[in-house]
Amino acid sequence: MKRIRLKSYTLIINLFIAFICFYTGVSYASENPLAPQRMKSPRETVSLFFQEMNQYKADLDAGLSGERHLDNAVRALDLGEIPLVIREQKGREAAIFLKETIDRVLVVNFASVPDIMQVMKNSIETWAFPNTEIILVKIKQGDRIGDFLFSQETVYRAEEFFKKVRTLKYQPGSGNGANYQEPWLERNMPQWSREKTLGLFRWQWIAIFVSILLGFILKSITQFSVQILKKITEKSAAQWDEHLVEIIDRPIGLIVASVFWYFSLNVIRLEGFSLTVLLFLVQGIFSFSTIWLVYRLVDVVSDYLNHVARKTESSLDDQLVPLLAKSLRVFVVVFGGLIAVQNFGVNVMSLLAGLGLGGLAFALAAKDTAANLFGSIMILWDQPFRVGDWIKVPGAEGTVEEIGFRSTRIRTFYDSQVSVPNSQIANVEVDNMGRRKFRRITTVLGVTYNTPPSKIEGFIEGIKNILKTNEWTRKDYFHVVFEGYGSSSLNIMLYFFVMVPDWKQELLARQDVYLSILKLAQELGISFAFPTQTLHIDSIDDVAIKNIP
Repeated sequence: MKRIRLKSYTLIINLFIAFICFYTGVSYASENPLAPQRMKSPRETVSLFFQEMNQYKADLDAGLSGERHLDNAVRALDLGEIPLVIREQKGREAAIFLKETIDRVLVVNFASVPDIMQVMKNSIETWAFPNTEIILVKIKQGDRIGDFLFSQETVYRAEEFFKKVRTLKYQPGSGNGANYQEPWLERNMPQWSREKTLGLFRWQWIAIFVSILLGFILKSITQFSVQILKKITEKSAAQWDEHLVEIIDRPIGLIVASVFWYFSLNVIRLEGFSLTVLLFLVQGIFSFSTIWLVYRLVDVVSDYLNHVARKTESSLDDQLVPLLAKSLRVFVVVFGGLIAVQNFGVNVMSLLAGLGLGGLAFALAAKDTAANLFGSIMILWDQPFRVGDWIKVPGAEGTVEEIGFRSTRIRTFYDSQVSVPNSQIANVEVDNMGRRKFRRITTVLGVTYNTPPSKIEGFIEGIKNILKTNEWTRKDYFHVVFEGYGSSSLNIMLYFFVMVPDWKQELLARQDVYLSILKLAQELGISFAFPTQTLHIDSIDDVAIKNIP
């Protein structure tokens, strides 16, 4: 009974504490350390912010870092438009400036700050600290939708607010600020460097110039180091390492310089338009050089895959490697471009979702491209031909040079190049002359009419022996027969096959057979006929001529 009563009392006490915390806006300590921070009303946000900032100051006074509490307080700020490179630093500075400012002008009465019930009842979307421009707004989109956060303008103007009240004393009963100390760099700068020129402090102009100079020095040092590494790799037996060093030579220097400039922007403490412009340039250089580097690394991967493919007996991988290399290059450019755009502050997912509105039009426009892409996949899968084959398709005949995404390139026998869309090749008859095991040769040998039959019979038998002894000819199937009487010759049909790998060898094998036949004809005294006509005129007597009227 006692245990049951104790559990009941504990439940009642927890419910009472939860009700009080809900009403006052004070965060209720959950046993789950990963429980989300509630900021659905101005009271919850303000309570969280001051609770974390007061604990941050207490940690500093005790000699601790307190960064965890400062970062928790930063979550109460809307930093959506702050560049990523300075977002963390800007959020921390803004939180400290706001705490220092508010403690100097007022003591927050949490009971007067709207809670969740008042927000729902009065449809409150903004709330400002009394007699200040420090405003909380209700977020209407993004991951923090529905939360009340310190507005973006408040975050941007936090340092401005602090400079206006920095001479005031802390209000009695406040948290006495956040132990703000001016940065060492600004604190030790001479007075003349703190004056502004063209919108920036003079020391900032000097820092920008020094940062640019140091970046180029780092770039030169990096490229010099790569050159030393290149000399070392030249002595190694492997070739891939030397190729790799050649590829990273130029882009790696820009990457190192842009990374240095990227972090220098945080030290120089730029703001506004100048920060936006310089950050855009630095991120552009970094993105371009990184995409350039990865794009060139595809060549190393392609060379390695070609090396592996040459060791295999299958020809499929020989065709897939060039296609895979092209796919990797396209992927690097597209994916790298999307990451670069994301780093510039553009919501790529929203952009892609917006493109969905024109998806139908895009699909209709790209249907031929998609058909060619699937055609290339079917060609590689079904393998009606491969690179190097002699093929015949409607409108083109020649040797296949490349099977690409969109088309297949054929080198004709006129040395021109014909690009045939893969969608068309996938739907037509392809005569692959390169796949022939035997190549047929047929011709007619015409000998003169005055050739005796015995010589013709000997000539035919001699040709058969030539075909039987030739290293290239098919021995089990050929025909050499007296075909018939031509207009100017006695015709002998020659029909046989040669076993050769390509057209060049076919020509050589044909030449070998034809020369042997020509020698045989000379030995037998057989002459080859050529088109001739003989005109016979009968004699006409004089009487007949006289009787002609």
